[in-house]
Amino acid sequence: MKTASVAIAFLFVACLGVLFAACGGDGGDAPAAGRIAFVSERDGNFEVYVMNADGSDLTRLTDDPADDGVPAWSPDGSRIVFVSDRDGNREVYVMNADGSDQTNLTDDPGDDGAPVWSPDGSRIAFVSDRDGSFEVYVMNADGSDQTNLTDNPASDAAPAWSPDGARIAFHSDRDGNFEVHVMNADGSGQTNLTDNPADEVIPFWSPDGSRIAFSSVRDENFEIYVMNLDGSDQTNLTNDPAYDSIAAWSPDGARIAFDSDREGNREVYVVNVDGSSLTRLTENPADDGVPVWSPDGTRIVFMSQRDGNWEIYVMNADGSGLTRLTDNPADDGVPAWAP
Repeated sequence: MKTASVAIAFLFVACLGVLFAACGGDGGDAPAAGRIAFVSERDGNFEVYVMNADGSDLTRLTDDPADDGVPAWSPDGSRIVFVSDRDGNREVYVMNADGSDQTNLTDDPGDDGAPVWSPDGSRIAFVSDRDGSFEVYVMNADGSDQTNLTDNPASDAAPAWSPDGARIAFHSDRDGNFEVHVMNADGSGQTNLTDNPADEVIPFWSPDGSRIAFSSVRDENFEIYVMNLDGSDQTNLTNDPAYDSIAAWSPDGARIAFDSDREGNREVYVVNVDGSSLTRLTENPADDGVPVWSPDGTRIVFMSQRDGNWEIYVMNADGSGLTRLTDNPADDGVPAWAP
């Protein structure tokens, strides 16, 4: 059970986010907040695309025979960081929001990935195996000053910045199993927050920075927990024998969207942060998952296989107004809403 759980957790971080193993054009007149970046293999390999939030003005941003994926918008919406193996190994790249000026930031023989912008846009945290094991690194937004923050023989991954940029949460197996840790943004003060014999992974900060959500198998299946910043008051929010994971905080911090197979297939649910009012938003025999909130919290974009392949859909936060955004025989997924 433990081995399978860890494999699934890393599937989300390393594969589903890229869609590799499963992930310059006109940007139009829509403001950045109305744009969604995503990954598609419609042109024969995985590339980064962007579209308006209603599915219009779909534009291919990367155009390379290699695979490009994991798009993440800068906080000001002007740039997109992504992962590419166009140089023979996975590297972290950045480009302008219209696809211009694509630049290799990491430029190292090791594999680099999972890039995450700091809240002020000045730095990027990422994961690299350049020192022999997966570690959390940070660099300036131009690729300079690449620094190993975790520096441990174990695997460290899934970096997540606190909203104030002062700390980084991550998961690590340095204590024999995967646990959620936190450290200062310079790598100091590394602390195990979860401290449980089970595997606990993929931390997500609440918008106000007061709590951290994470996935745990301490109850013999994946559940979504939330805790205070010091690791206290660890609470199971989902509490079901099924598989619940991929927590996404609403912008106001009041709710968490997630996906679950408690009804026999993966569906998108939402729950209040105290565990109350758990509500199923999607209802289809196919798999729906990977929910992402719009910046104003009124809509949720997600991936679905209801049309026979992975496509991107959007719905209102209460599950109404379901709309298919992409419509292509190839797989489309990993949506990232512009800030």
